[in-house]
Amino acid sequence: MITAYRSLGNRLERLDLSRDRLKDALWIDLEAPTQAEEQAVEAALGIGIPTREDMQEIEISSRIYREDGTLFLTAQIVATVEILGTEIGPVTFVVLPDRLVTVHYHHPGSFGHFAEWAARHDTPLATGVDALLGLLEAAVDRLADILEGEARRLDSLSKAIFAAHRPSGKDQALAVVLQRIGRAEDLNGKVGESLGTIQRLVGHLAVTNTPPEGLALNTGERSVVRTLLEDLRSLREVAKTQTEKIRFLLDATLGVINIRQSDIIKIFSVVAFVFLPPTLIASIYGMNFDHMPELAWEWGYPAALAGMVLSAVVPWAIFRWKKWL
Repeated sequence: MITAYRSLGNRLERLDLSRDRLKDALWIDLEAPTQAEEQAVEAALGIGIPTREDMQEIEISSRIYREDGTLFLTAQIVATVEILGTEIGPVTFVVLPDRLVTVHYHHPGSFGHFAEWAARHDTPLATGVDALLGLLEAAVDRLADILEGEARRLDSLSKAIFAAHRPSGKDQALAVVLQRIGRAEDLNGKVGESLGTIQRLVGHLAVTNTPPEGLALNTGERSVVRTLLEDLRSLREVAKTQTEKIRFLLDATLGVINIRQSDIIKIFSVVAFVFLPPTLIASIYGMNFDHMPELAWEWGYPAALAGMVLSAVVPWAIFRWKKWL
């Protein structure tokens, strides 16, 4: 799908491709493009659109490179999907002096938010670099929102874990907590990966000394780049802290599970110990010997029963006194 926008009066306006030309666009967004759509963009702009296989390469030389005065940058961008939760996929930014082309095969919500925001607010977008920085800011803001939401969910998880350790806690809650910890770790890992690739991309913009012709950063753009780098560094620190918290919560959950299992085993051990003396007494008087003085005793049977009860109560009382129960 091709979506194109142009800058009109410092506002971003969506083009009607049935009557407007692609050459009039400042930003062209290709989402899961067909071969015909790729060829249409290539013919209109005179550039080559990277394939999906090219975008998935992990080498730096495949993610950041120049070709015929065009800068190609690829970063991993997080997208939220209602059914699947959160997914991550590569987005290639094709930066030209007068426009920007983005190529991706998933649906990052930050791109739509940026288009809506720029359509309502005055945003001086005149070059491809301006559009690139605007999109990167939107992506970083989205990642910050995800980390903030995860921080709140991790706090709730912590309460659930230690509530499950109470005597009234339910074992079923711990299984749910483990699932939620797994989802939190997966999401945090995706956010960290996205932050790392975006930081590498923005860092390239900040330190490159020989940008392609027409793509040199002006003073305002360099200020935006520095701000983005600071935001990315701080967010990566937050992601690292949350990774450590997730590990702590996982260890705490496994510890609670072990404690509860130990409590169950302890109960069985105590029950077995309490009933061991009565079983011994019953075993003794269940032996078939002719000469057992107690068998002829009138009070032998009540005395045996009383001995069984007493031998069970005494260990139980000792365990209670030692606070082992």
